[in-house]
Amino acid sequence: MSAVEVLAGVDIVALRLSEEGALQVLLLRRQREPYVGQWALPGVLVNGRCVDASLDAAAARALVDKARLQPQYLEQVATVGNGVRDPRGWSLSTCYLALLAPDAVPQDESLQFVDLSAVTAGQQALPFDHTQLVRLAAERLRGKSVYSSLPLYLLAQRFTVTEALTAFQACLGEPVQHTTLRGRLERMKAQDWISDTGEKNYPKMGRPQNLLEHRPQALEAFIFDRSLLA
Repeated sequence: MSAVEVLAGVDIVALRLSEEGALQVLLLRRQREPYVGQWALPGVLVNGRCVDASLDAAAARALVDKARLQPQYLEQVATVGNGVRDPRGWSLSTCYLALLAPDAVPQDESLQFVDLSAVTAGQQALPFDHTQLVRLAAERLRGKSVYSSLPLYLLAQRFTVTEALTAFQACLGEPVQHTTLRGRLERMKAQDWISDTGEKNYPKMGRPQNLLEHRPQALEAFIFDRSLLA
């Protein structure tokens, strides 16, 4: 790379909710240098030779091309850049947060989901500055989950109140009052973002639960008028 060339790309922090109710982040084993063989965030370079019409399009391409996954929600988090994050020289990266359905699974051995907590705590080392990017995205998710319906994008389209509670608690990292969340869901129902399906989920243990359906009215999450933790 010449002294005047700057690498530019997008990196994706793609999260799903495990069956145990823990957030997991998608990692890709690098196929080329630098850091060949190491687990990193999926991403793509962007330049004048790419067909991407925008950074958002490049982010969507990164998930489809590298992981063959479609996000249920995609949001730009931050752009970072310096001369030391990439050993090849000066580089810029725009980090995106992607929320995946719970049934999103790796398509081959070059992909894996690991617990988000293992990355943020430094137990799972990542190359470049990808650990920092994961922390930025996790903090964005936590901050917006306090006052929006963002965690619902980690669930299947049809879900129970208990599943919604699990998603919110995973994103916030602390307990949420069942009655408080139910009130938020009722408010979403009143504005047609959620509907009752009239069907029930029958778990192996416990009582049957009503199935709700997520019907987002826009590409953004529903915004509550008060904090969920207030």
